[in-house]
Amino acid sequence: MSAEHFDQLEIQDPDAREADLFARLPAQIAYAKDNAPGWAAHLAGIDAEAVSSREALAALPVLRKPELMAAQVQNPPFGGFAAGDPSAFGRIFMSPGPVWEPQGEGTDPWSCARALFAAGFRPGDVVHNALSYQLTPGGFILDLGARALGCTVFPAGAGNTEAQLDALEALRPVGYTGTPDFLKVLLDKAAETGRDASSIRKALVSGGALFPSLRAEYESRGVSVLQAYATADLGVIAYESMADEGLIVSENMIAEIVRPGTDCPVPEGEVGELVVTCFSRSYPLIRFGTGDLSAVVSGRSSCGRTNMRLKGWMGRADQRTKVKGMFVDPKQVAAVLARHPEVARARLIVEREQDRDVMRLAYEVAGDVPADLGAALSTSLREITKLGGAVELVAPGSLPNDGKIISDERNYDS
Repeated sequence: MSAEHFDQLEIQDPDAREADLFARLPAQIAYAKDNAPGWAAHLAGIDAEAVSSREALAALPVLRKPELMAAQVQNPPFGGFAAGDPSAFGRIFMSPGPVWEPQGEGTDPWSCARALFAAGFRPGDVVHNALSYQLTPGGFILDLGARALGCTVFPAGAGNTEAQLDALEALRPVGYTGTPDFLKVLLDKAAETGRDASSIRKALVSGGALFPSLRAEYESRGVSVLQAYATADLGVIAYESMADEGLIVSENMIAEIVRPGTDCPVPEGEVGELVVTCFSRSYPLIRFGTGDLSAVVSGRSSCGRTNMRLKGWMGRADQRTKVKGMFVDPKQVAAVLARHPEVARARLIVEREQDRDVMRLAYEVAGDVPADLGAALSTSLREITKLGGAVELVAPGSLPNDGKIISDERNYDS
């Protein structure tokens, strides 16, 4: 631990980090298959020793939350994807769905300490943790990370604002952890009632969007607020640094951005679904689809950290849309495009015309357009979705780069 970085991993040469991660990956996959029957089934036929590069990893199937939830129903609580007996885990959590998650190994099982360090937290700080400790692991992710860093934690949890203000005045914490908006609730209530919350000077927030206007307001009040992107399954996936140049991927994870509804990585900079592989021994998630949209930021951060950066949360990848009473799924659109490799990009647009649902497949072609491509796409669209729809050739580069495969543009207010 230095004055600027949590450890040497943060400033490691990117090529060396990549080589190290993929040297470790085959053993992690083999361990998962040998110790978790869910992974043995999901990765049946996969030679673990051969998965030693991004290209090889990209050939593995993505595990998405609906599949995990279905497996957990059939084989509770973890669907066979945890490596070990449930009695061996320190805690078991239940997230909405429900989805069951085990607490991993070590003093900082969700790798939160480095995110706190990047946000300015240091050993000896008193931290007011206002994320919920009930059912889900959110409060514990921040709590254990702060304690692993050497901080003292007040487990405030969510709600009960008056009692939390009592704690702020008595304990004088320098740091806040919790959702972005609840910090404003505390500060506003303190100002309204004449309570003293001035000790708070830094915060690490998660579990919600930190809007630029809210960050600016905190800065005007003398509070430096950074955010961490975390999930209950994986822990902290990426975190901000003082440079404010995107979210830096946690150094012990492999992140990919794939086209929604597929297993295929997208070019750097294109928006897609964030897929993560971790090296947890108790919960070894391999190509786990978060369902969240993001994109890779090119280059390195000026803070000196060298790992891949993400633009942050950019929406949800699950774009299943009901049209004429039937669901259309991004996987179906991907299946249409797989039949026609000359299509560079496409988007299925769902609209309302004369009180009827209609859909239109807008598509781009990089080179010459085959004469019969439109008719062929129309046929494939009907065969795969079981619904008729128009097809429209648009200029290359005209479709928004926002990760959407299906865009529901119906007006639900009228």
